[in-house]
Amino acid sequence: MSDSIKSTDLTFPQVDTNFEPVLGGFVKRGFDIAGALTGLIVLSPLFLLVALLVRFSDGGSVLYGHRRIGRGGCTFQCLKFRTMVEDGDAVLASHFGANPEAKAEWDTTRKLKDDPRVTRVGAVLRKLSLDELPQIINILQGHMSIVGPRPVVRDELENYGSAAVFYLRSRPGLTGLWQISGRNDVSYDTRVAIDRHYVENWSLALDLRIIIKTVPVVCLAKGSY
Repeated sequence: MSDSIKSTDLTFPQVDTNFEPVLGGFVKRGFDIAGALTGLIVLSPLFLLVALLVRFSDGGSVLYGHRRIGRGGCTFQCLKFRTMVEDGDAVLASHFGANPEAKAEWDTTRKLKDDPRVTRVGAVLRKLSLDELPQIINILQGHMSIVGPRPVVRDELENYGSAAVFYLRSRPGLTGLWQISGRNDVSYDTRVAIDRHYVENWSLALDLRIIIKTVPVVCLAKGSY
C-alpha cells in the first residue's frame, strides 16, 4: 500500500538514548501531551466523520499503520487514515512498469504527484492533511511530537547522510518546519537541511510559531499531494 521497509538494516548513525537527552526534554513532552489530549477531545467529531468517509468509500479498513523510524532509530507504527487502495503495492509495481518516469520520481522524492494508489476520498484527506490526524495517538504514546522532523522509513535515512544523527535525536512531528517551508515543493536535500536546522535551533517559541503557521498552510494545501 505504501513504500516498503527493507528487511535488512541499513547503516546510519545511532543515538544512545541512555545518554543523549531527547530534544526539548520534559518541557516539550509536557507540551505534547497537553496539546494531543486537547486535540483528541476537540477534534473527536472530525475523527468520526473522516472515519465514516473512509469506511464507506470502499468498505476497507479505516486506519493504516506504517513502520517509521523514531528517536534513536527505534521503529513504530505511524498511524494515518487510510488514503490508498488496499492492494497498493501491486498497483504501484504495475504503475512503475508502465511509467519509468514515475519510478525515477519516486526514487528521488519518495512521492508521486499522481499516485495511482490514492482513492478519491484519500486525495481530499491528503490535500487537507486530515489523513495524519491519528498521529495524535502516536504523540500520546511517546513515538512522535506535535512538532518535529517529518517521519521517515529506514532506507530514507541514507538520504540524510551525516545529518541523520540530528533526525535521530528528536521525535518525528505531526507538523514541522518542513511543512511550513514548501513541503513537497522543496528538494529532499532542502528537507534534510530544514530538519537539521530545526533540531539545532529548537525552542518552545519556535514550536509555537510553527504550529501557528501550519494552520494557513494546511488550509491553502500548499505543497500537498
